[in-house]
Amino acid sequence: MQIDPELQHLIIATVIKATISCLVLITGFAYMTFTERKVAALLQTRLGPNRAGPWGLLQPAADGLKLIFKEELIPAGADKFIFLLAPILTVVPALVILAVVPWGPKISCCVLDLAFGAKPTSIGFRLFENEPLGISDLNVGVLYILSVASIAVYGVVLAGWSSNNKYAMLGGIRSSAQMVSYELTLGLAVVGPILLAGSMSLNDIIAAQKNVWFIVYQPVAAIIFYLAGLAEVNRAPFDMPEAEQELTAGYHTEYSGMKFSLFFMGEYIKMIGLSAIFVTLFFGGWRGPFVEQMPILGLLYFWLKVAASLYFMIWTRSTHPRLRYDRLMALGWKVLLPLALANVMVTAAAMLDATLLGWVLGGLVVLGGLVVVYNVRRLRAKAGSVRRMRA
Repeated sequence: MQIDPELQHLIIATVIKATISCLVLITGFAYMTFTERKVAALLQTRLGPNRAGPWGLLQPAADGLKLIFKEELIPAGADKFIFLLAPILTVVPALVILAVVPWGPKISCCVLDLAFGAKPTSIGFRLFENEPLGISDLNVGVLYILSVASIAVYGVVLAGWSSNNKYAMLGGIRSSAQMVSYELTLGLAVVGPILLAGSMSLNDIIAAQKNVWFIVYQPVAAIIFYLAGLAEVNRAPFDMPEAEQELTAGYHTEYSGMKFSLFFMGEYIKMIGLSAIFVTLFFGGWRGPFVEQMPILGLLYFWLKVAASLYFMIWTRSTHPRLRYDRLMALGWKVLLPLALANVMVTAAAMLDATLLGWVLGGLVVLGGLVVVYNVRRLRAKAGSVRRMRA
């Protein structure tokens, strides 16, 4: 049975690109831990890792080797199957979420043509010719991202439940409430770029940013998406599920060895994935100067933008304290979610009609004023009751 050459090429290209993507993400996770320790040390005026290898570059390898040889413990009352499954459910969605994110434009690679003799007989080897830099281009790529991101909560919740530990259980419950709450905001934040591009394909969204990046048209959506994404990956200052002061270590308290490291692998890989999606939706993805003339520059621009986003995440963790849990939930439900809804309404109205945009903006201003007046009166009443109680 002969295999269709196009199908054979598709299978080979997909396997190669998926392998490269996994290797890049796993290596990125290892050196994200190194980078975070170095950047935090720089911000806090200390050295950071500098012993293992030149400039401490072999520190991730030393940490991985140590974790491999650490003793694996399973609590006596734990649900063993779920306990072992939870770290896998955390890592796998993080690895597959970038399947629809383009890394760069179409390039040609491994193209070799050889001609022999006077006759025009050519023996050629063509693996990647005009090949897109991305595993897949789904016409519902944004929907795929939101679907995969919603699976990640199961790993954290099941880890807390299966550990038979009250601190871990509290971390899992916090995580389920936090991640489900901020998923709504995250989903609404991506509606703006979808409306502007007229498509849920990430390639189409990048193509629509050829002249102007969407951060210019959607600054509110970009800020909301970034904050909600930090909460989705349990990243400081939204790392309530693993608050050491209250929960020992949260949902992964009972984990050790490589199972423990899988949770952090999932967190750091999701940081890379969040940055890649953020860059694609709001900063033009791989677009930049001279990409049309030298397509390989697109790959460089894409990862430089991702690196800048990751640096900002590390900077945020090193400079901002953890939010209190009630304030964390209030930020999501009372601030970010209404803002995301308002942004969707304004964007849709602006694309339909200028008159409608005026009415929508006017209505939102009046509604916002009423909310401010209500909150001011409530705070004054609360302050007055406190004074009477003290008297």
